[in-house]
Amino acid sequence: MNVYSGLGILGAVIFFFSGGEVRGQAADSASVTLAPPAPFIVGAYAQGSIIMAHTYAIRHLVASHPTGFEINLQRQTTGAAPWHAWYKFPKVGLALTYYDFHNPVLGYVFSASPYISKTFSRGPKHDFSFRLGAGLAYLTNPYNQETNHKNTIASSALNATLQFRFEYDYALTPHLGLLVGAGLNHYSNGATTKPNFGVNLPSVVLGLNYHQQRPAPTLASGAPLPPEIGTNFFNVSTSLGFKQRTEGDKQKYLVNSVTLAVGRRVNRKSNLLLGVEGFNDRSLKATLEDTTRAGGPQPDVKKAGAFVGHELLFGRLAFVSHLGFYVYSPYKSSTAYYERLGLKYHFTDVVFGAVDLKIHRGAADVIEFKVGAKL
Repeated sequence: MNVYSGLGILGAVIFFFSGGEVRGQAADSASVTLAPPAPFIVGAYAQGSIIMAHTYAIRHLVASHPTGFEINLQRQTTGAAPWHAWYKFPKVGLALTYYDFHNPVLGYVFSASPYISKTFSRGPKHDFSFRLGAGLAYLTNPYNQETNHKNTIASSALNATLQFRFEYDYALTPHLGLLVGAGLNHYSNGATTKPNFGVNLPSVVLGLNYHQQRPAPTLASGAPLPPEIGTNFFNVSTSLGFKQRTEGDKQKYLVNSVTLAVGRRVNRKSNLLLGVEGFNDRSLKATLEDTTRAGGPQPDVKKAGAFVGHELLFGRLAFVSHLGFYVYSPYKSSTAYYERLGLKYHFTDVVFGAVDLKIHRGAADVIEFKVGAKL
């Protein structure tokens, strides 16, 4: 599961602190004016977990049963932006989580995760939903070659975190809800430093929610379809990231890329893309220097790829997923295909930023910070 470790928090932070009112370019100003206030929900939950042995290299660390505690603050979207109704009025929130691994090698973890919660079924007394969050985590006992060499899970104190969770909230009173849930907490640094096998914590959750108003009032969406549906556009972007090659080599190597893509808005929620891109990973050059006989020929470490992609749209924010294939790769350092998962946010109608995780066959390759333009 360490494929998800590098997801950024850029868009989710904007979600929460704007009250979930991230507006698309085609937002209906009347709906913004008439939307009822977004009520708050405050939650406190206990969590119990196991450590998933997803690779042999961490089997010596899976004996303990971590326990944790979470507090969170949510806002229920009510229709201030058209996409609220398109996604059946999701909740947006910020969770603060503490975990005790009950293992001196691993120590403790503290995390902050903005999230969005999509409802499957909602009634006067119940709410069944799926929650997805991404944020930052601090691990107290990271890998250290001299003092903590057994911690192969994470080699840096600062890590990314990702949460998946199914939740069921049942009303005990008009304001108090009992919450039960099951999900996964993931922590990893996205291969920025090594070792980095990451840790996956399948978890059960039990807690209470305080609802400011239940059921929350919502405004039926009367906004027209976005005018961009059925139109094409072009994206041009560049990115950079840093990665560590091995545990013994402490240097951080620059990785950068350039991307050209053509896209089409196919419906309210989706863009489809097709593009080409070039990569320059300087850690591969260092590996060649170590493995090639002095004076011997070395293949080009630069790569070029072609990809297809999808963007799931939430106003100016998008969840991005790409599948690409290398069409130029003289140095066979990885699989012939790659994937990207990330968050993209349009600061204006033209300029966007993104945080992506590039992946090779389920293993994190590099976290990329991207800036680009939509033409």
